[in-house]
Amino acid sequence: MKWLLLLLGILAELIGSTCMKMSQGFTKLYPSIFTFVFWAIGLTVFLFALKNFDLSFAYAIWAGLGIMGVSIIGMVYFKEPYSTLKIISILIIVAGVILLNISDIIFNKN
Repeated sequence: MKWLLLLLGILAELIGSTCMKMSQGFTKLYPSIFTFVFWAIGLTVFLFALKNFDLSFAYAIWAGLGIMGVSIIGMVYFKEPYSTLKIISILIIVAGVILLNISDIIFNKN
């Protein structure tokens, strides 16, 4: 259940961020409203997920998947430019999140 909460929070944050882009600087009414609605949902669900995760662990997952997800949405849906270096950079962020999380396992600090 805790993983579901964390993933739902990340998904809501991704939708909120996508709506922010679609709002064109908060000049479009419905995407602007959905930005705040989905961010509120995402943060609320994340708050409940934090009852069962360490903050550093959960936030690393939140940030890493958020960066990766928003980058993919930007490149695919909004046709934002991408390059090999951009993709490698995103993968480095994901690798950093993975290493941060397995460091707790390696040093037995669950």
